[in-house]
Amino acid sequence: MSYEARHVAIILSPFVLLPVVAWIATKGARAILLTALPVGLTAYFAYVWWLVATTGPFTVTMPWAPSLGLSLSFHFDGLSTLFALLITGIGTLIVPYASTYLAAHAYAGRFYVSLFAFMGSMLGVVLSDNVLSLFVFWELTGFTSYLLIGFDFMRADARRAALQALLVTAGGGLALLAAGILLTQTSGTARISEWLAAGDTFVAHPMYSVIVGLVLFAAFTKSAQFPFHFWLPNAMQAPTPVSAYLHSATMVKAGIYLVARLTPVLGDSALWTGAIVLTGMLTMLGGSYRAMRETDLKRILAYSTIAALGVLMLLLGIGTAQAITAALLYLVAHACYKGALFLVAGAVEHGTGTRDVAALGGLRRSMPRTALAASLAAVSMAGVPLSLGFLAKEQFYEGVLAFGAWGGASGILVAAAVIASALLGAAGLLAGASPFFGRSVAPADAHEAPPAMWFGPLVLGFVGLAIGVVPALLETPLALAVAAVTQQPVPVTLSLWHGFTPALALSALTLAGSAALFVSRNGIRRLAWPRGFGTERLYTRALTLLDTISRGVAPALQSASLRSYALVVILTSVVLVGTALAANRVLPTPSRWTPVQPHEGMLAALIVAAAVSATLARSNIAAVLSVGTVGYGVALLYALFGAPDLAMTQFAVETLTVVIFVLVFYQLRGSFGDLSSPLTKARDAAVSVAAGLLVTTLVLFIGASGTTSRLSEYFADAAPRLAHGRNVVNVILVDFRGVDTLGEITVLVTVAIGVGALLLMGRERRS
Repeated sequence: MSYEARHVAIILSPFVLLPVVAWIATKGARAILLTALPVGLTAYFAYVWWLVATTGPFTVTMPWAPSLGLSLSFHFDGLSTLFALLITGIGTLIVPYASTYLAAHAYAGRFYVSLFAFMGSMLGVVLSDNVLSLFVFWELTGFTSYLLIGFDFMRADARRAALQALLVTAGGGLALLAAGILLTQTSGTARISEWLAAGDTFVAHPMYSVIVGLVLFAAFTKSAQFPFHFWLPNAMQAPTPVSAYLHSATMVKAGIYLVARLTPVLGDSALWTGAIVLTGMLTMLGGSYRAMRETDLKRILAYSTIAALGVLMLLLGIGTAQAITAALLYLVAHACYKGALFLVAGAVEHGTGTRDVAALGGLRRSMPRTALAASLAAVSMAGVPLSLGFLAKEQFYEGVLAFGAWGGASGILVAAAVIASALLGAAGLLAGASPFFGRSVAPADAHEAPPAMWFGPLVLGFVGLAIGVVPALLETPLALAVAAVTQQPVPVTLSLWHGFTPALALSALTLAGSAALFVSRNGIRRLAWPRGFGTERLYTRALTLLDTISRGVAPALQSASLRSYALVVILTSVVLVGTALAANRVLPTPSRWTPVQPHEGMLAALIVAAAVSATLARSNIAAVLSVGTVGYGVALLYALFGAPDLAMTQFAVETLTVVIFVLVFYQLRGSFGDLSSPLTKARDAAVSVAAGLLVTTLVLFIGASGTTSRLSEYFADAAPRLAHGRNVVNVILVDFRGVDTLGEITVLVTVAIGVGALLLMGRERRS
């Protein structure tokens, strides 16, 4: 296996090993062995990061469809490896947690298959260097997240939340595809790394605003930005391991990654900066406020995730090196503390049977290890000194304070940042401190979660503490990631003490505000607020409108009548093709006419007469024999024009069809009745004649155009040379059209299985 093939195989290993994953997952307690896969991937990406740090970014490519110029390309730089390490690192902690959370679950195998397929999809998103493969992996994240969110499919709420997430993010996926096509046409390449090398040439293109709109629509829907944020809190219907994984380090960060990756391509314009900064500001304010009004632990964390995503978008919109550094530092901090808090929420529910913070308190005595993990995560989320969250918050403030592009209006941005940060800090205390401290109001039987459920959040909590105390640990990874976004080396220096700066003053103000908001949390919950910012209602009404339209239109279109379907298809084809021919006059000029021999004319007349006879027949047998005559006539035409294999196939099919129909209709003695009114018959006759004339015209003019077909010569030459076969028709079916033939076989096998199942069901009912 080549060097590049090894890299590709490792990246795709979550997909390749799915059968093994399913087998191990069905073995109950042995499911913890699945941790080996994300551990191995984490070690691999740590090695890749070392390669990037020592030798620079690189790309691996493996041919995908060489004849179409398509290849499977993965690009490794500081940004992609940082995201890949987060995806696999958090995944390493999620798998053992899930092995306990879903112990002995009937559908554990399906869960792990979906989880690892999702992991592979996210790795594909952050590593793809080809826009087509990026789109494929992007859509796979949506599909696999649909399976994970709707895992408990017996509950209507889970099914509804999964469908909502799929519909919202799938719309963004289509926008990404359109943007990718436009970017490819503009640049002449589908390679994202080559877009990055093109600099700011895209900004001057006439389609720039359209491309920006499509890219941001894709990013905003995936990363739950206002007004598309409503799907994320509803996705809390998923099991807790899913919530922790999807909403801390993976799916919701896909839009963040897309904006970061395309900043060198589409950034540096007022449209890009203004749209992202405004959207990010609205999202962080609305999300942080809604987090304080919730009492369910997972919904508190979901809305605070929305707010954090808004912060990340805002910083990426600002786009300076300082802001990019703050965004990526905030990304790592959020992955650590939010992953820990989600896992803590699951452990609390496991130990107490509830996630309602109003019904919880004093759990530190019965759940000391979980309380320690929650406390470490909560202080990081609140931005307490010596935590990773404190470093991220200070960098956030410095990035916002340095943004002077909006003049006096930049002060509004600073005020919004402080308010949102204070609300987020209070939400962190609400989720990580409130259930464990204060007077004991927890159930009497509250108990510590199993080790696998507190180990993960404890690790994430200590990681946040370690980096907060020794921030130099993160300087090199951040510098590489920032350089990948800015396309130039950027020194990154992190330290606990920067002196008495405006950012430090804002941090102190934020901590005081968080404490005050936490104390007054009950009053905040009583404040009125439009549910879901009003956008979820818009989504619901849009679906209701579509359902209403479907109920009105579907009966007319889906009449369960094959004749109606055929009529619509044929009439539509005649109108569209006929109109195009008449309007554009694209028929070729006849340059030759093929002479018709007397026996050929007689055979054609026989076929036409048999077809007319079939339509006028009054008995079953006469209709069958007339249709059979048409088939035999066509078979003779094949034989006359040098296609004996087709003629033999046609003869066999027609003989079998006629025999079967005769045997069946012999048991249905009688004649056809009048199935249609005279007006309907006249309409059908007119459509049939029009279709026949259109096809006849096309065949005659194309045949008389004098155009020489190159396909026959190509296949005659390529069949023995490339496929080693002398039967050209067989070679075309098996080799040149092998995928098409495989699809046809698959359809036939599927139909056969369905028919067999129906027969078995009928036999069981009769017995």
